[in-house]
Amino acid sequence: MRNLFEINDWKIIQNKFDPTIQREAESIFSIGNGSFGQRANFEEKYSGDTLQGSYVGGVYYPDKTRVGWWKNGYPEYFAKVLNSCHWSGIHVEYKNQEIDLANCEVKSFYRELNMETGVLNRKCRLMLHDDKEIEVESKRFCSMDNQELAAIEYSVTPINFSGNFKYKVFLDNNIHNEDSNYDEFFWERDKEMSGKQKGSLSARTKKTNFLVAAAMNFSFVENNELIQINPELIEESLYVSNNFEHYLEEGKTYRLSKYVSITSTINHPAPRVLDMAINIS
Repeated sequence: MRNLFEINDWKIIQNKFDPTIQREAESIFSIGNGSFGQRANFEEKYSGDTLQGSYVGGVYYPDKTRVGWWKNGYPEYFAKVLNSCHWSGIHVEYKNQEIDLANCEVKSFYRELNMETGVLNRKCRLMLHDDKEIEVESKRFCSMDNQELAAIEYSVTPINFSGNFKYKVFLDNNIHNEDSNYDEFFWERDKEMSGKQKGSLSARTKKTNFLVAAAMNFSFVENNELIQINPELIEESLYVSNNFEHYLEEGKTYRLSKYVSITSTINHPAPRVLDMAINIS
């Protein structure tokens, strides 16, 4: 059996983008800290074959089985691990073309999971329309020091052009379980709040009544100089976003640092869950 990825003592490495093994890569490069975890989905939009997955330890749903429950010894329900808030989303667009590895020419690609530090790194060069080339680099980890905290550093560098880029920095709990036996949506809306360079939301599971909250804040930096932005604030059911546009200059690196907290009634009383997430992030 051939290895899909390179392996050394501490690192798992992918040196070439291969959309045919994207789901396997999302599994192998997953990160987590025992409290919550996430498949290695890209931060930017990906329209290819993917399984969006973010999970919170202990949060489950009794999903009615389709096959076998009428037979002796088979349970009528299984405890389903729920796909929860998609917290890593950072969508970027240039002239109506979204950064999307399924629709861009991928000139180079490198992904590395460092098992010693727990950091997931990715770096790729992409060709947009009209031979415009960009470099994207991301770093992501779930903290072991504070097991309700995660961080993302997402950088874009226009290589051979300058122009206006649109960003969407968001939290999205409109997530369905692909393995739902009856296509049931497992979440009920609780609250959404957005502010300048921040946002939060909370949702409850049906039947089991777990309350789970996610909160974010972020900064935007050009070559290590903090940039003041005035984002459009979006609040929709189970979704919050900061949308903004900025002119990116050729050869300069623009880094967005996003901090996210995930809290739940596994560790906190329900009235404090959302406030705890906001305070931690």
